Amino acid sequence: MSQYPDAHHDVYSKTTFGFWLYLLTDFMLFATLFAAYAVLHDNTFGGPTARDLFSLDFTLVQTFILLTATLTVGLGGALAHRRNKWGAISFFTLTFLLGLAFLAMQWGDFARLISSGNGWDKNAFLSAYFSLVGIFWLHVAFALLWTILLVIPLFYQGMTPVSIRRLTCLRMFWQFLNIVWVFIFTIVYLIGVS
Repeated sequence: MSQYPDAHHDVYSKTTFGFWLYLLTDFMLFATLFAAYAVLHDNTFGGPTARDLFSLDFTLVQTFILLTATLTVGLGGALAHRRNKWGAISFFTLTFLLGLAFLAMQWGDFARLISSGNGWDKNAFLSAYFSLVGIFWLHVAFALLWTILLVIPLFYQGMTPVSIRRLTCLRMFWQFLNIVWVFIFTIVYLIGVS
């Protein structure tokens, strides 16, 4: 049996293709949320606008953290394919820590907005904002949970074809999240603050 998967007929290829299909459906969800935000972002009902509420510097730090997490998950995936157990564990753990930092920062930003009286129920703009960024936050939380569930078995089982396939899907998910965040950063924060 070959060390590398057959690119057309094996379980690895079918799984990654199926996961790509799932990511396409998730992309459609975010496209819908972006469309709602685009329609509602000016509907502040006399309340504060994005320029009044968001700090571009703070969000830029979050963006660098998430971009770094995408780099570390890519390196972890490459090491998993090389069957480097400890290298993969190290980089996926680093990805987890970076994702946790991003999640904590975003939670703090949500708490700051809500405590200042700018919750999701104040106006259509904030409702669309909390829907879009809140669902993204839940996706990152899911990615963190998924990372824990896939890394712990590596300590006991090592790199098996099943673990490599699962880690590949996890890596694809983290990279998808990064792409979505770049759109959020651009549309919600950069354009909103400017």
